[in-house]
Amino acid sequence: MIRKKRGKVVGRMRVVSTRIREKKYEEFRKMMADSSIKTMSELFRHILENRKITLEYYDKTLDKVMLELADIRRELLSIGVNINQVTKRFHVQRWPDAMLMNAREIALLYQEVDLRIKELFDLITKIAQKWLPE
Repeated sequence: MIRKKRGKVVGRMRVVSTRIREKKYEEFRKMMADSSIKTMSELFRHILENRKITLEYYDKTLDKVMLELADIRRELLSIGVNINQVTKRFHVQRWPDAMLMNAREIALLYQEVDLRIKELFDLITKIAQKWLPE
């Protein structure tokens, strides 16, 4: 089987080779796994050229917070739909008593929105305390 020829890489002139201990190699392998770098050679080039290596970490403690935020978002969307429906009924009604009932229903929905927004602010405060510097 014939191997494809790669195009010439401009700027890379010399091959550098070295030996390192297994422990250090594993550190580099972990660094490579946590970054967007695909090969060990690319990682070493970044290190030798003092380029930034962006490491990506996944924090599992935020899973619960993200689920709560998603639930609050879903509830706010459904409350918004309810408010739109009641508002439409309000404008269709011709009797003052029915309009008053619709207005009360809208007021209750807005109170529910207020509670959800308070929950949302509490969650945002928790996230800010954890991630933002003091």
